Amino acid sequence: MTSKDLSIFNSLRPFSIGFDDMFDQFENMLGNGSLSTQSNYPPYNIRKTGKDKYSIEVALAGFNKKDVEVEFEDNLLTVRTKQVNKTDDKNENGEIIHKGISQRQFARSFTIADDVKVNGAELKDGLLTVACERIVPEYKKKKLIEIK
Repeated sequence: MTSKDLSIFNSLRPFSIGFDDMFDQFENMLGNGSLSTQSNYPPYNIRKTGKDKYSIEVALAGFNKKDVEVEFEDNLLTVRTKQVNKTDDKNENGEIIHKGISQRQFARSFTIADDVKVNGAELKDGLLTVACERIVPEYKKKKLIEIK
């Protein structure tokens, strides 16, 4: 018996129609333990800013726009560093005696639903904000069915 046979998602399949992709995504995230191995760096918030609007806030103290890239492909939003310059211990502001602001390499990924659109990203005051919006198609909107 495999771990997939014991999965809670597998037990829900007989009671759902058309959710196979969603269950497979959860299996991929939880089944191989990738969530437990993901680092806590950088810290982030996921905020609901409206009925169908969300924002992902990632704390990036010490980074600027040139250091970070945001990529969205195949329902996966990834925030990662570009190459971090390790030789920046001395610059025009003086020599760094203690380095408490981390600038290590990282990649943080978020699974985005099919009906969510990524509208853009802004880095301001050390906080990267990625704006997302759920686009509800007409066929998914609430409607009254006439009884004949």
